[in-house]
Amino acid sequence: MIEIIPAIDIIDGKCVRLSKGDYEQKKIYSETPVDTAKAFEDAGCRRLHLVDLDGAKSSHIINYKTLEAIASSTNLIIDFGGGIKSDDDARIAFECGASMITGGSIAVKNPEVFKLWISQYGADKIILGADAKDKMIATNGWIDNSNLHIVPFINSYLECGITQVISTDISRDGMLQGTAIDLYSEILDECKGIYLIASGGVAGIDDIRQLEEINVPAVIAGKAIYEGRISIKDLENENLKRKC
Repeated sequence: MIEIIPAIDIIDGKCVRLSKGDYEQKKIYSETPVDTAKAFEDAGCRRLHLVDLDGAKSSHIINYKTLEAIASSTNLIIDFGGGIKSDDDARIAFECGASMITGGSIAVKNPEVFKLWISQYGADKIILGADAKDKMIATNGWIDNSNLHIVPFINSYLECGITQVISTDISRDGMLQGTAIDLYSEILDECKGIYLIASGGVAGIDDIRQLEEINVPAVIAGKAIYEGRISIKDLENENLKRKC
């Protein structure tokens, strides 16, 4: 049974969503991310994907107080990303309540530091962010493109012990037009043994079913929830199924 992981993206301490990672296409959904997180927990969600979009753009953690508030107010397993570029950023994230941290840009631009975190904190605490446009890795809040193809990029870190990978098809993120089934099929075929977390493009439960059919173990849903295409009741029902 696929796990649905709700997302909260933060700008200026508020819950927002972007379209295709464009900061100029920002929509505010909640002024109180803690209340949003509590609603997800009440619906039976056990995990939360929390992204510091200010941090991603600024290359250092900014909204750590929001992380701390959610962690202290819920029992959610929080994976936190956005702007984690230094040892201090990683330390702050864990001290403020993150159960896991996601590294994307750092894994591209400073792999030795990222590998050190895997060794220091354990591979179960570090998630590889593999966000791509046309299967090429993008960094710095998706502002910059690289010359790295997503499959060998992921495989290089599987050799270092990484097991969890969050992959977003940037062209689909926030567009509610369906997920990158072909991309995820390729990743699952070529990158053996990973816990792949799909992200971007989810428009409703049918998209999640399609991911489940190709054996994607988990999916992040954001805008589809905030726009009411996946209701809190839907989350409750899906989480009940996982418990059966």
